[in-house]
Amino acid sequence: MTKGTVYLVGAGPGDLGLVTLRAKELIASADVVVYDYLVHADMLAWCRPDCEKIYAGKQPHLHTLPQEEIEALLVARAKAGRRVVRLKGGDPFVFGRGGEEARRLAAAGIPFEVVPGITAALAAGAYAGIPLTHRNTCSSLIFLTGHEDPEKHTLAIDWRQYGALTGATLAIYMGMGHLRQILAELMAGGLAPDTPAAVVQWASLGRQRSVTGTAATLAGLVEARKLGAPAIVLVGEVVRRHEAIDWFEQLPLFGRRIVVTRARDQAGELRRKLEDLGAEVLELPLVDIRPVVDRETTVDVLAAMGSYDWLVFTSANGVRHFFDLFFKAFPDLRALGAMRIACVGEATARAVRTLHLEAEVCPPAATAEALADALIATGSLDHSRMLVVTGNLNRDTLVKKLEAARAIVDRIQVYENVRADLAGNPAAEEFRQHGADALLFASSSAVQSFAAQAAALQLAPEAIKPLAGSIGPITSEAMRKAGVPVDFEAGAATLDRFIAVLIEKLAGG
Repeated sequence: MTKGTVYLVGAGPGDLGLVTLRAKELIASADVVVYDYLVHADMLAWCRPDCEKIYAGKQPHLHTLPQEEIEALLVARAKAGRRVVRLKGGDPFVFGRGGEEARRLAAAGIPFEVVPGITAALAAGAYAGIPLTHRNTCSSLIFLTGHEDPEKHTLAIDWRQYGALTGATLAIYMGMGHLRQILAELMAGGLAPDTPAAVVQWASLGRQRSVTGTAATLAGLVEARKLGAPAIVLVGEVVRRHEAIDWFEQLPLFGRRIVVTRARDQAGELRRKLEDLGAEVLELPLVDIRPVVDRETTVDVLAAMGSYDWLVFTSANGVRHFFDLFFKAFPDLRALGAMRIACVGEATARAVRTLHLEAEVCPPAATAEALADALIATGSLDHSRMLVVTGNLNRDTLVKKLEAARAIVDRIQVYENVRADLAGNPAAEEFRQHGADALLFASSSAVQSFAAQAAALQLAPEAIKPLAGSIGPITSEAMRKAGVPVDFEAGAATLDRFIAVLIEKLAGG
């Protein structure tokens, strides 16, 4: 059997936007992914459905797999002809033991490739507004490990030798467990007690926290703020720049935990927008979207495809699932004929544009009523043939108004909303234990699922009780019927307006 290849891949510091394109391509093509504790969970969504995923995370005093077993696992999977991606937080060759794994692979004659990643110190400096080097101040950067020597049960390096260095920034990994001792040793070696120092926890993520002080005060400040691993300690004059150029922690949603209740395949855009504003986003997919095919209806619709005057989409999900069916029947998009296209809102229109099509009608308000009125305003509905693409929960409002305008309306359901089971869901457990600042509802089906699973989402006594937000009037009505308070409503059913109202509400609260 031909040997497989092992890819030692840096997964970056946490923010998915900092993962390299090469890393994403390899994850998508892997037969096996072996990943660490600090690898962002959403990276696993890039894997093929048949990919074998193996957790090999290491935390202080908790090693899921010993290093020797990880290395043996990589060799065994590669010898079986598998394409193996070893995902390591940060960069595999910066305190990631990637060098040990590479040596083991080389000794076993296994082909391998190393894909670098952004290491945590670089992200900590960038996202905390601390330039790691600065002209005339710090001309060198030293990466150090605060890890304990497992044989001697003492710090792995002699810290005093670094205390007398001038013009250098010290970036200390894995130092939180011995922070007070490390700083004391640095000062004993000559480091001035008033030297600026900082700790940055969870660098580049919405949960990032940073503390700045001096070599003499930092340990006490960290203990008071209860910061822990994973974190980077930065020591040097560059820390003085923090307040002047701190950009990430000044974002309007920084430090806020926001729960998104959309189905996973819908949550991406909303999540990205929230994270770009500094939020920590917790996905709680209350609804699953599944394709539905009624064979008789589908055959009839596809057979009549060239006869419709209008193709009307009521959601982006409808666009995706309709064209999945369409392309199974027709290899050429021109089989749509000369029909005109209408969409319920901008998100749906964007889904249409991915197919190089344009919506002629797209009202600003993403409601069935607004879409019907916009179509009627075209003056083209009398005896027009219209195909309306829906899910299982669409109201009859749109079809009834179109028929009242003398249109001939066919309707095809291409997907269904199914209540997701949150039992054992890690995001649900995170929500129960810690709560959130806001809980966002963008559909009536998500509200109904939330209400039906209220017992499984009961908050712990110390958890933060979130404000509940609605994207529009229809969702708000569903919230009130379910007994969920409406703390704020977007009004205009767009993500940008939803987020703007969220920011206003949190700022005022």
